[in-house]
Amino acid sequence: MFFVLLTTVALQGCVSLGGGLNAFADDIDGYRFLYPNGWVQIKVSNNLDVVFHDIIEQTENISVVINPVPGRKTLADLGSASEVGYQLSKSAIAPPDSGRTAELIDAQERETNGRPYYQLEYLVKLPDGSERHNLATATISRGKLFTLNASTPEIRWEAMKAPLEQSI
Repeated sequence: MFFVLLTTVALQGCVSLGGGLNAFADDIDGYRFLYPNGWVQIKVSNNLDVVFHDIIEQTENISVVINPVPGRKTLADLGSASEVGYQLSKSAIAPPDSGRTAELIDAQERETNGRPYYQLEYLVKLPDGSERHNLATATISRGKLFTLNASTPEIRWEAMKAPLEQSI
């Protein structure tokens, strides 16, 4: 199952877990997630808070984006899972002039520890004709929208499906 836990519990650095996944925690921003063994953190700029990618297939990645939410809006205030998934597809996954198109395959809502999460799945077509599979989960905490994104080339989707689903 998908999961991401947003928490203020301090967990330092990365800890290896069974099942081929490692844990990452950002105790300043208050979130944590799992990422596949063999992936490394890379330096990022712009609005990405953190990015990990595979050392061999470097286009496989997982990232966290944090955006402020005006007022005291809840996730439901932003729309349903499908509506938010569609908005993210147009603004972040396949923005105008990117040459990409994103098809929202699935959008679900779930609750963990009393916090709502939207789970999203996309098929993304790139300008060169190749395809990628993207998974995302989103929630709001402390006036910020946290979005965890995981992406792999479609040709590797079957091999990466389970660890990426566990990650998000």
